[in-house]
Amino acid sequence: MQFPSDRKYTKDHEWVLMEGADAVVGITEFAQSELGEIVFADLPAAGKAIKQGDTFCVVESTKAASDVYSPIGGKVKSTNSKLSDSPGLINSSPYKDGWLVRLEAVNKADLEGLMTAEQYKTFLGDKA
Repeated sequence: MQFPSDRKYTKDHEWVLMEGADAVVGITEFAQSELGEIVFADLPAAGKAIKQGDTFCVVESTKAASDVYSPIGGKVKSTNSKLSDSPGLINSSPYKDGWLVRLEAVNKADLEGLMTAEQYKTFLGDKA
């Protein structure tokens, strides 16, 4: 499994990538593999304020629906519009084309408690 080193990770299997003042958020390759084929993503509206740890979307697969928790606080700047027609992008490209939301006005202090790629891989242990 891949865990890009330019991101931070949560124990709930989300990732965050800082791009300037914005944060891009998605779920990890491990999370999408556990969920199976993703068929729908219920994304939040632009402008919604989110705190670290808040459920900000639900991802539905052929197996189950799963809450996605925000790794960082901020305000939804945009969502990945490609997912409405192609939710499987979360499976095929979880770190690039399958991102979920872009946040602005982020609380960068929230990054301090998150894991590096190496720490996340260690956290997963044999599952990685």
